[in-house]
Amino acid sequence: MEPKPRVKLVGEDGNAFAIMGRTINALRRAGCSREHIAAYQKEATSGDYDNLLRVTMKYVTTDEDEDREEQPYVEDYMQP
Repeated sequence: MEPKPRVKLVGEDGNAFAIMGRTINALRRAGCSREHIAAYQKEATSGDYDNLLRVTMKYVTTDEDEDREEQPYVEDYMQP
């Protein structure tokens, strides 16, 4: 199983090439195989910008992932 490094996307340049570059660099630094990185690149470029973000979040942990984990579900605040 390949590592899932952390990449900061929130507050960073929203340029698709910048996102891919940061992600690929993080995957390399984490020791991911060339095949894994090539699979990310192929999948990330197979659609639009939203696809790029979905695929990136599949391959790395992002600030948004961590924020989502820390936020309680809306149902936690609802009363019967």
